[in-house]
Amino acid sequence: MRNLKLIWDFYGPEALKIAEHHEIHLKEYIQIKNLNISVTGFESLNDTHAIAFLVVNEDSMKPIRDALRPHRGQIYQE
Repeated sequence: MRNLKLIWDFYGPEALKIAEHHEIHLKEYIQIKNLNISVTGFESLNDTHAIAFLVVNEDSMKPIRDALRPHRGQIYQE
């Protein structure tokens, strides 16, 4: 089964701080729903674009996608 990286994009001068804070909410959601997700993170793509993400198995992606509404997704390569 493939792993998918669900991604939230943030733009502007505070993008990295917002992405970092968004990861906290992703971890809270994982804990509340008792999900078996261990890969989350945030990263700066440039000075005004940052992302927050989580990695989920493809078979359990749909309910998480529908609840959290990521901006995009891609296949996750470790």
